[in-house]
Amino acid sequence: MSHAFVKEEDDQWLHEIPGTLAALINYLTKENNGIRVYEKRMFVKDGVEVHEMSNGLWYSKDANGKWQIAE
Repeated sequence: MSHAFVKEEDDQWLHEIPGTLAALINYLTKENNGIRVYEKRMFVKDGVEVHEMSNGLWYSKDANGKWQIAE
């Protein structure tokens, strides 16, 4: 009888990753099939740091320091 190897997915949600820019870049790069995602610019909007990333989205941290997609 053969045994099939099933890879257990180690998916994470955006809000589960650490609140560092390096962790965000690593997460987004993994989600982008290994194609490097980088920070294009950082600015402050309504007192919150917003990071514009090369994937076309903006990211910020919520009140608990968790990453979220910024509006």
